[in-house]
Amino acid sequence: MAKAIGRFIVVDPRVCHGQPTFRGTRILVADVLDQVATGMAREAIAESVRLAREVLLNHREELAAAAR
Repeated sequence: MAKAIGRFIVVDPRVCHGQPTFRGTRILVADVLDQVATGMAREAIAESVRLAREVLLNHREELAAAAR
């Protein structure tokens, strides 16, 4: 079961081995922080989040079946 550690960040042992991720994604908070620290533009990070969302939505049935 996912545990919210903030409004947008959750920890779920079934997702990314329990590492903090953004709610509803498999995007690791640590990865985004690394990208920000190395100077990646916010727009680039936002684009990657939008694309990841599209992939999750387009493949949600497959992902749900795999989780069973």
